[in-house]
Amino acid sequence: MNTQPQFVDANIFIRHFTQDNPIQSPACTAIFEQAEQNQMSLTTSEAIITEVVQVLNSKTLYNFPRSQIQSVVTALLSLPGMKLPRLRVYKRALKIYAKEKIDFPDCLVVAHMEEQHSSQLYSYDKHFDRFDQVTRLEPELANDDENKGFVRDTC
Repeated sequence: MNTQPQFVDANIFIRHFTQDNPIQSPACTAIFEQAEQNQMSLTTSEAIITEVVQVLNSKTLYNFPRSQIQSVVTALLSLPGMKLPRLRVYKRALKIYAKEKIDFPDCLVVAHMEEQHSSQLYSYDKHFDRFDQVTRLEPELANDDENKGFVRDTC
């Protein structure tokens, strides 16, 4: 087995999950079967996981239900040959995604906050208020006397 993990792009996950290409899909499945037997070492990134979730859930593409996405993605990320330093965060984010009607990147925010024991979040997104462990803060400008000498961004 190659000890250096091989990086997996989103389209490999998608072909495996959807089985929509008679040539590529079985080849992609074979890679994951090798990782299941710990015969191949694989890795990916948070950006790729996010893309996979968004593509699978897309109403115009595959329209997988959130619970199914949680199940199939968690199963692949948990394979013995899959090497991910933040596996616990990804699994937690997928669990949140299956339960809550919020975008996957925001589920990742909550999962990362839990992992880092952080409770305060600057955001204007009110859906974070439904998480007891998150205290959402909105940035406010101090009064003008306190801001003298600071240049404000006008973009």
